[in-house]
Amino acid sequence: MAKKRGGFPGGFGGGNINQLMKQAQKMQADLAKAQEEIADLVVEHTAGGGMVSVKMNGEHELLELNIDPDALDPEDVDILQDTIIAAINGANKKLAEESDSKMGGIAGGLPGGLGGLGF
Repeated sequence: MAKKRGGFPGGFGGGNINQLMKQAQKMQADLAKAQEEIADLVVEHTAGGGMVSVKMNGEHELLELNIDPDALDPEDVDILQDTIIAAINGANKKLAEESDSKMGGIAGGLPGGLGGLGF
């Protein structure tokens, strides 16, 4: 008698394909929603003790750059440039953290996270 094989390789046990498809559709909808939320994000970051501030949207577009007039010293252009770079990099880091937070739970809907797919 041949041994009956059940389930899918990679750990789906009983192999209920309908349940798997429902989970995949939910994941897809959750992913689309998270992507929309990320696109709508606006983050702000300041540097140099508030001398420079930037606002950036979820598509990494710089929306605003504000420079305190006291930061405009022709003798210290290098410091101002470094402060602007720090503000932009800080906004990018905040955006990445918020994006990771919104995307983080989506793969957890599958059995074993993505591990259930054999990854």
